[in-house]
Amino acid sequence: MTRTVTGRRSVAKAISYRTIIMSLDFVTIYLFTGAARVALGFMIASNIYTTLGYFLHERGWARIKWGINET
Repeated sequence: MTRTVTGRRSVAKAISYRTIIMSLDFVTIYLFTGAARVALGFMIASNIYTTLGYFLHERGWARIKWGINET
């Protein structure tokens, strides 16, 4: 049995994860600053590069065999 992880799965996981993180980013920055525009700007900027980073991280780990038990 061969186990593969598709790029589409990684994209779906990245999108769902980033949606949660974007919401948390916005709320946290808004609570600290009280400024919705600052919170929105931070949320957008940080999530552009962190989404790409997460996707690349996920694809890298998909190639590592360690910790995967095939049955």
